[in-house]
Amino acid sequence: MRVVVTGAHGKVGRAAVLALQAAGHEVTVTDVTRPVWEREEPGAPRYLQADLTDAGQAFAVVRGAEAVVHTAAIPNPAHNPPQVVFQNNLMATFNTIEAAVRFGVSRFVNISSETVPGFFFAERPFLPDYAPVDEEHPIRPQDPYALSKHFGEQLMDAAVRRSDIRCISLRPSWVQHEGNYERNLGPQVRDPTRAGPGLWSYTDVYDLADAIVLAVESDLPGHEVFNIAAPDNAGGHDFAVMLRRHVSEEIELRPLARPDASGLSCDKAHRLLGWTPKRSWRDYLDENGHARS
Repeated sequence: MRVVVTGAHGKVGRAAVLALQAAGHEVTVTDVTRPVWEREEPGAPRYLQADLTDAGQAFAVVRGAEAVVHTAAIPNPAHNPPQVVFQNNLMATFNTIEAAVRFGVSRFVNISSETVPGFFFAERPFLPDYAPVDEEHPIRPQDPYALSKHFGEQLMDAAVRRSDIRCISLRPSWVQHEGNYERNLGPQVRDPTRAGPGLWSYTDVYDLADAIVLAVESDLPGHEVFNIAAPDNAGGHDFAVMLRRHVSEEIELRPLARPDASGLSCDKAHRLLGWTPKRSWRDYLDENGHARS
């Protein structure tokens, strides 16, 4: 398929491009960063610089595509003014899905976020109703990032109501790669009190890229939302014990697939997408949370 990947110079976008190319797709990539004015590397995909908050640029990028993978976004609300985060993320998604609908694109893969339920950047913190958290959990975002991702999912709902496009929204947990496992997850491996709002959950970027390929190639109708996370938690802790001891005894504990389960349930992705993650923090870190040599 002819696939456009937005935000292609970001952490998720780069991995998605490589996975899509390996799967045989013809990929065009776009981002706001400047092109490199040198001879292209062999096999490098076509690159278009574009600001997707501008509708004309979004339409120019999407034209001719059969599928769109939308990873472009400001990835958290901490380093930009709130209105910048919200306007950038929401309008980039609106313009890109609008272009996809008007050009008759068959598949749109929207990279949403585990933050949509609202636990992560809340000014008035609160806990999940139950764990592991699945896609049916109530949505209560407060911050501009989670709100923009929530509204992005609603844009997918609207698109499938008014067209034949098929949409999938992926909600990845904290995305890790070779260069950041030790810095990000090392402290959680060593100290289980550092549960974080994601309850020790994480995602390997290459497993996420595999899920993106499956989503692009899927024939699922309408709009489906999927959590994407590693099956184990960072540190391999006994989830039930750690939840009660270090988070709260008030959270309803639902059945676990394994003792060291993630705080995010991905049963739906396993069942409907056929997604099977292959990587773990243990591939990168030792039992003390330090990088393997």
